Amino acid sequence: MRVLGIETSCDETGVAIFDDQQGLMAHAVYSQVDIHAAYGGVVPELASRDHIRKTLPLIRQVLDEAGLDKGSIDGVAYTAGPGLIGALLVGSAIGRSLAWGWKVPAIGVHHMEGHLLAPLLEEPSPQLPFVALLVSGGHTQLVDVTGIGRYRILGESLDDAAGEAFDKTAKLLELPYPGGPELAKLAEHGDPGRFRFPRPMTDRPGLDFSFSGLKTFALNSIKTALAESTDPDQARADIARAFEEAVVDTLVIKCRRALRETGRKRLILAGGVSANRRLRERMSTAIAAEGGEAFYPQPALCTDNGAMIAFAGCQRLRAGQHEPLVFKPRARWPMDHLEAVSSS
Repeated sequence: MRVLGIETSCDETGVAIFDDQQGLMAHAVYSQVDIHAAYGGVVPELASRDHIRKTLPLIRQVLDEAGLDKGSIDGVAYTAGPGLIGALLVGSAIGRSLAWGWKVPAIGVHHMEGHLLAPLLEEPSPQLPFVALLVSGGHTQLVDVTGIGRYRILGESLDDAAGEAFDKTAKLLELPYPGGPELAKLAEHGDPGRFRFPRPMTDRPGLDFSFSGLKTFALNSIKTALAESTDPDQARADIARAFEEAVVDTLVIKCRRALRETGRKRLILAGGVSANRRLRERMSTAIAAEGGEAFYPQPALCTDNGAMIAFAGCQRLRAGQHEPLVFKPRARWPMDHLEAVSSS
C-alpha cells in the first residue's frame, strides 16, 4: 500500500509518501520559523494561512520526487490532532478532499502516534513491546507500547512539557526563536559545575514529570547571576548548561524507572526534544546499563514531518481502518483512546 501523509498540526507543513514494500519514497517539510520568529512564538492564524499556501505545492513536489502521479496513491493519511485547530483543519480538509477526489480511503492520524512510530522507519527498528518517551514542545509522556494502538500511559507532565520548558527558559535567556535548539547550542559553552538545578519529582515514586519549576529556578538564577557576574554571556551559557543537564537527568531517571517497572528492555525516544544530542548520549548509556537498548529516529524525523503520518496511516489503512466522508480534527485527543490495530 502506498500512502500520502500530510502533517499540519502546528507550524511545519510536512508531506511524504510511504510504501509498505519500498519504504519512505519521498518527504518534504516546510518550516514557518521565519514567519513566527518576529513574534517569539507560533501565531495560530498565520500558521493556518501558510499551511493553505504550502500544502498543495509540497504534495506536487513529493509526487515528482517519487516519480509518481495521483493514480499511484492507495490512501491518504492526515494529522487529525492534537494540535492547533485551525492548522489541523487545513490538513484535514485537504487530505480528506484529495482522498475523495482520488477515490481512495483516508485516515486521520494522531500526531503523537506518528511520533511514537517514527523510530520504526529506521533500520534496525525496535521490536514490540517497548517503552516510549514522547518528548516535544507540547507533550512529555512515558507510554508502554504492546502494539499499534495498544498504549498505556505510564506518566506525563503535570504542567509544562520538556520542550515547552526549553523554549520558555530560552526566552528568559533572551535567545532567538525557536528557543530549544538555541539553548542547547548555548549550553555547549557552559560550565557544568557552576550551577545545580533541581531534578523535579525524582525523589518520589511515580513516572509523572513537572518542568515548570525549573523555569522559575532559571529565572531566579538569571537575575542573581547577571547582577553579580562580570561576564554575563558566560553566565547565560552556564545557566543553559545547568538547565539542560537537569531536564536530561530527569528524563533519564524516569525512563530507567519505567523500564524497571514494566520489565521492558527497549526504549524509544521520539518528538522534537529527542534530537537533543546530550539527551541521546546520556540515555543510550543509561539504558545500556539497564541491559536494554535505546532507539531514536533520525533528527529530520524527530520534528513534525509527513513521513511519520504516512507510516502511521499506512498501518491503520492496511488493517482496514478508514474515515467516512467527513473529517474531525481534534485540538485535544488522548492517545490511549485510539483503536488498536489487529496483529493478525
